[in-house]
Amino acid sequence: MATASRVRRQLPVSPWLFAAPGLLVIGAFVLYPFVSTLINAFTDRRTLIEGEFVGLANFRELLHDDMFWIGLRNSTLYVLGVVPALVVLPLLLALLVQKNIPGIAFFRSAFYTPVVASIVVVGLIWVWLLDERGLVNAVLETIGVGRVGFLSDQWLLLLSAMAVTVWKGLGYYMIIYLAALANVPRELHEAAAVDGAGAVRRFLTVTVPAVRSTMVLVGALSSVAAFKVFSEVYLMAGPSGGPAGEDTTLVMLVQRTGTGLTGRVGYASAISVVVFVITVALMLLVLRADRRSET
Repeated sequence: MATASRVRRQLPVSPWLFAAPGLLVIGAFVLYPFVSTLINAFTDRRTLIEGEFVGLANFRELLHDDMFWIGLRNSTLYVLGVVPALVVLPLLLALLVQKNIPGIAFFRSAFYTPVVASIVVVGLIWVWLLDERGLVNAVLETIGVGRVGFLSDQWLLLLSAMAVTVWKGLGYYMIIYLAALANVPRELHEAAAVDGAGAVRRFLTVTVPAVRSTMVLVGALSSVAAFKVFSEVYLMAGPSGGPAGEDTTLVMLVQRTGTGLTGRVGYASAISVVVFVITVALMLLVLRADRRSET
């Protein structure tokens, strides 16, 4: 009886012991940086200098910073260009590979390969392809089009980075759609076919409504990822960026402002807080739109 009583007294502590390693990691690498960023946003701290409390001065400066508005514009354009493609194209890709036919496993693996590839490797491959002396421009010059500045023109650089983001994310969201499509009752498609519905009509009236919640999830995930884009644009533009920094996104502005020996950590933290608020707002807008569509 004494042993059983001792075990009962210890049981409430056991779950916390199992959770402790994960909680320590979350606290050290998520909660602490988050709180530290919030505090620094209201200071004038620099890389090697402890800052003083300045209130809302950093946020007021943002309103008059041209680079901040350029970064906000580019990040918004990135979301508008990437998200629709990542909501629709992976669904179409999942429809193509969902049937169990000989050799389909190879194509599923091939489409998923970019997801597991390092973004650095992917970025360098695309830089090699799109450089003025790269393979794509060599082909364009051969057919008489001439060389195109994919990595030197501001807008072409952003479009190229968007293409890399879509290409790398297709396989990831395809897997999510495959899981959703597996739960769509086959009887619904059979009933629609009996009623004379063609492939396109079955897609619009059966498949899309059945996976609508998954489309909302994909839209939310891709919106947040696209708004916080960094690696693709950074790798393709280079550390110094394009002409006059016109390619800058908000996260790139955080990196360029807050790093280095004279980095303005406080100001960069204020930009980070703005990015956090906007991403939360994006999530809430997507969820609210989903609820409205249900009513």
